[in-house]
Amino acid sequence: MLHALDKKKCSKPWYLTFLAKEAKSIFQCGVEREGVFMLLCKKIKLDLSEQDAATLEFMQGKCRGLYNWWVMKLRDGEKWRFNACKKTLAESRAYDPELNQIYGKLLAEVYYRLDGAMRAFFRRVANGETPGFPRVRPRHGFFTLCYPAMYLTLEGDTLMLPTGGKGKHKRFPAIRAHLTELPPEGFREVAISRDGRGNYYASFSYRQPEQAKRDGNTVAFDLGIKTLATGVTQEGRIYHIGGFKGSRWYNKQLDRLRSKRGKCKKKSRRYLHLSKVYKRVSQRKRNKQRDSLHKASHLIARRLVERTVVVGDLSQRQMVMKEHQERNRTLNRAVYNDWGLYAFVQMLTYKCQLYGKELEFLDERNTSKQCSGCGNLQDMPLRKRTYQCAECGLVMDRDENSAHNILMRFLARRGPYTQARPECGVLQATQSGVEVMGTSCEGQVQQLNLFACG
Repeated sequence: MLHALDKKKCSKPWYLTFLAKEAKSIFQCGVEREGVFMLLCKKIKLDLSEQDAATLEFMQGKCRGLYNWWVMKLRDGEKWRFNACKKTLAESRAYDPELNQIYGKLLAEVYYRLDGAMRAFFRRVANGETPGFPRVRPRHGFFTLCYPAMYLTLEGDTLMLPTGGKGKHKRFPAIRAHLTELPPEGFREVAISRDGRGNYYASFSYRQPEQAKRDGNTVAFDLGIKTLATGVTQEGRIYHIGGFKGSRWYNKQLDRLRSKRGKCKKKSRRYLHLSKVYKRVSQRKRNKQRDSLHKASHLIARRLVERTVVVGDLSQRQMVMKEHQERNRTLNRAVYNDWGLYAFVQMLTYKCQLYGKELEFLDERNTSKQCSGCGNLQDMPLRKRTYQCAECGLVMDRDENSAHNILMRFLARRGPYTQARPECGVLQATQSGVEVMGTSCEGQVQQLNLFACG
């Protein structure tokens, strides 16, 4: 609460400024309590000159050295006390004068990151988990530099990053980083990072209010390898959302590059050249895969009208049996490398929370084997893409049948459920994104019947 007004102090400008700041903080806290905010991050590529890139490399190298020095001291048995260890920064500056050329907030961030790593270590020890003591950061990795937003200057599309040093002892000028996109408004922190190909990025963290949850219909999705997600609604509408389709082509290119590199002498000119090409191709594949996952999760969380999303709680390790690893080498690669199930579920989780939808996980055991019409169980190997029930004669795509079973299991918790007749359109995905294609589910069943008869 605001302090009682003092008539003697009211005439002083500094007291009025203090009251204004305190009132503003109280107002912001009141606004934050009314709505729930989610912390998001936007990653933007930077265009830097060679001098600015060298300055970033110098600063991250010194921060990494300070971090590794403390990790080795902790390994030798020194106790971690955050306040006491942070006060030793002046001694480190005296020992290594080049630390004076590093921005002070970056050096302070090193101690905060160490404190977070040690807190996580003690938490894992207390819970009986694998301790995982903080590790030494390698030289080839980039030590992320975190800048508070209040100390940065944004001039159009140019981000000014401060450096250390004062007066004639200042060695590096401020870094001028040109942004390829517009940053979000009201960002609080900026993290500078670098990928394996030498590209620099700025990650802007900002807050966005979550939408209020509303009641609505339910859609259930079955996650698969050939089709990323197949969904069924209570009204019978069917969604087919495909994932990234170019994994097989990229895998062939990567295998070919790996085979050529394996025949070269290590650290030779051709070996280094093929390593750069391999990184470029693998990054392109990874970017396209993540882009397709973002589009699919955004479609489910933002564009679909259903307010409750049900996803099968499928473990990747259950799909890959250890006793048949040699036989399922193609399946192993699809599940662990190309599918991206864990990343897709993580994206879907926070996007549903952001847009006010409820996400539920349900055990999908035997959903592919069970008939959605009569409940009959029969074996369904992966090569069989059409479900044909031997009891009631139901013919349906195996993913659609599994989605129907997931939906009925979820709705059975709430009360009696009458299955609707599927008579709606289908969402299909291409390599460039997800598009809507008007087709009839009844016509699709007829095509499956003709295919089975042929």
